[in-house]
Amino acid sequence: MENTSRQEKAKQLFETGCLCAQAVLTAFAPECGLTDEQAMKLGACFGTGMRKGEICGACTGGLMALGMLCSRPGEDRAAGRPRADEANDEMTARFEKTCGALRCRDLLGCDVMTEEGIAYAIEHHLFLDRCPGYVAAAVKIAEEISGAAD
Repeated sequence: MENTSRQEKAKQLFETGCLCAQAVLTAFAPECGLTDEQAMKLGACFGTGMRKGEICGACTGGLMALGMLCSRPGEDRAAGRPRADEANDEMTARFEKTCGALRCRDLLGCDVMTEEGIAYAIEHHLFLDRCPGYVAAAVKIAEEISGAAD
């Protein structure tokens, strides 16, 4: 990621065809102990709010990264759970405050579960105009929460 911020890397990945969740998680891949390919595979089912218009994939990608970044080697699950819960609550609250909503369908203002909604989003360039900002916001928030800011 030489001379490229995580936010820029994530936006570039998204703008070249990756799903929002893939783009965000992949931006954190090295710090998470993942290859880019592994991060892409992990994020593959979370774009467009898990293809249901639910929690934005960018936010979900940030949550996946935080899960990796907030865990400590050798720590049992019970000990790490409060830290992960706190990171989750902070990520979702800050993403909603920054972006205006958590759900993909609310962020885009259309029902991406329908062909009509997808057609509307494409026709109005919603994926191109809005989603890169959500991707960058998710990365920034996850960086701040985890302390991984450049």
